[in-house]
Amino acid sequence: MQTRSPHAPRPFERGNADFADTATGATADLAACRAQLSNGSRTFLAASLLLPRRVREPACALYAFCRAADDAVDTAGAQGDAVERLRDRLAHVYQGRPMPLAADRALAHVVARFAIPRVIPEALLEGFEWDAQGRRYESFDELQGYAARVAGTVGAMMALLMGVRTPAGLARACDLGVAMQLSNIARDVGEDARMGRIYLPRQWLREAGIDPRAWLARPVFNASLASVVQRLLREADVLYARVDAGVAELPMSCRAGINAARFLYADIGHEVARRGLDSVTQRAVVPSSRKARLLARALLHISSAPPGPAAPPLAATRFLVDAVTAAQRSLAPLSASEPAWWDIPGRAVWVLDLFERLSEREQARRSAPLS
Repeated sequence: MQTRSPHAPRPFERGNADFADTATGATADLAACRAQLSNGSRTFLAASLLLPRRVREPACALYAFCRAADDAVDTAGAQGDAVERLRDRLAHVYQGRPMPLAADRALAHVVARFAIPRVIPEALLEGFEWDAQGRRYESFDELQGYAARVAGTVGAMMALLMGVRTPAGLARACDLGVAMQLSNIARDVGEDARMGRIYLPRQWLREAGIDPRAWLARPVFNASLASVVQRLLREADVLYARVDAGVAELPMSCRAGINAARFLYADIGHEVARRGLDSVTQRAVVPSSRKARLLARALLHISSAPPGPAAPPLAATRFLVDAVTAAQRSLAPLSASEPAWWDIPGRAVWVLDLFERLSEREQARRSAPLS
């Protein structure tokens, strides 16, 4: 019979106590995480103040580890073994024996307390690795696989921090993450190309009469490319619409936050369309005045999606949903006191800021020549 280390976090310890009270030293580790984030992540720290403490603290710990992973992979690039070192750190986290680093110790408590399956952060690291390798995607299915890793994982982990563990709820959280990533890709076509990178499905480019290799050597905007960008935006809008069914099932007080995330990020793609789908010679930026209107819309919007069978998860994100479902079989039922999914509008701010960070990471990494 195996014995548990007295310092190992217990699986799914979810009482009414605040996160910092779960173990000796957790308060100091959280303080170290906040100090780490204060250098370059002030927007996150400000936004996190809108979160209740029981969500803000684990979110801060999770974000600190993601930030450290970002920086490690950025520094090492495709030639380094940063991802393997991160995988080793993650393995120690899930063994309950984190490395002597504040971010790792704090993450160990997060993944145990909120029962985050190891598959999810491992998939995020895999997405980082694909970016460092400059991987290109032949089909839209392959592109969705990438988006599932770098963005769907974030949606899944945030949903778990908010107390959502149903397959339908997790599927919609992943949908939102993937849609956000597609919006980013549509906006950054030109910037990516000038750094020798292409995320648009190469199959779509050839169907539009564009040779991907030749176009990447001399990226230009034309009607053929516009049709590919438009096709990508249509796919993103399908996913944004799917999220509406999940919002319709939430209490009225919970709907504004997820609607804010959905409307603000969807408008990035809409701004690309308003500019004639040209994201090669220009970069779409949503004006502050429109952002304010979209936030107001999020507060006032009442979903009219009729109840009905939940759409299945995307094939690309099913493994994330299945991982939670498998872990759920060994967990006790959630307490009624647990926080609801995005139950205040401010919770969407964390999601938006994290995706901005992921976007900045991608742009910085793209500036490095590919090996």
